[in-house]
Amino acid sequence: MGKIYGVSFYLCSVKNGKVKNIQKKVLSDHWYILNKYSFDYQREDGTWEHQQRESYDCGDGAAILLYNKERGSVVLTRQFRMPTYVNGNTDGMMIEACAGLLDGLSPKACILKETLEETGYRLTDAQQVMVTYMCPGSVTQKLYLFVAAYEPGMKVQEGGGANDETENIEVLEMPFIEALQLLENGNIQDAKTAMLLQYAQVKGLL
Repeated sequence: MGKIYGVSFYLCSVKNGKVKNIQKKVLSDHWYILNKYSFDYQREDGTWEHQQRESYDCGDGAAILLYNKERGSVVLTRQFRMPTYVNGNTDGMMIEACAGLLDGLSPKACILKETLEETGYRLTDAQQVMVTYMCPGSVTQKLYLFVAAYEPGMKVQEGGGANDETENIEVLEMPFIEALQLLENGNIQDAKTAMLLQYAQVKGLL
């Protein structure tokens, strides 16, 4: 990959033969990375058209639903999410499954670490159930989704998130049926959480 006037030209082989002449320009890297891509795309009639897209790269991540079949309960989190606050979420608070960015770890290692930091539960294993692109039109992020059974004895610390990440996370343990009701009435609006709750329901985990 060579750089000319701040634009990166992709010289590697392209898996999709309908895409060529891919160029990337970094627009912002203040928090994560916002890139602008220019490329040629072959239409169904064989003609080529030039297209431009912007793509936000915040890194891949992992999320997990903790469940206890005997209690019929799940563990979720609640925290303030600024992007939702400026787009119609009145108080900006979101109920979500525990999640975090990989930051160089494997998906499983990441989610075991995040579970301990955010919820206080120390897991020894978790089952990956799906991989999803949450917003494929504008965000590169790939999210690995997990489930894991938990027991009260696995709670070894308070949770709430890492001290240096200003997360201020509230840990919520609730009946699974209540979580499904929150999803149905619109009080859970987070996509990864909806997918994991519905997975648990379909698979009869609780």
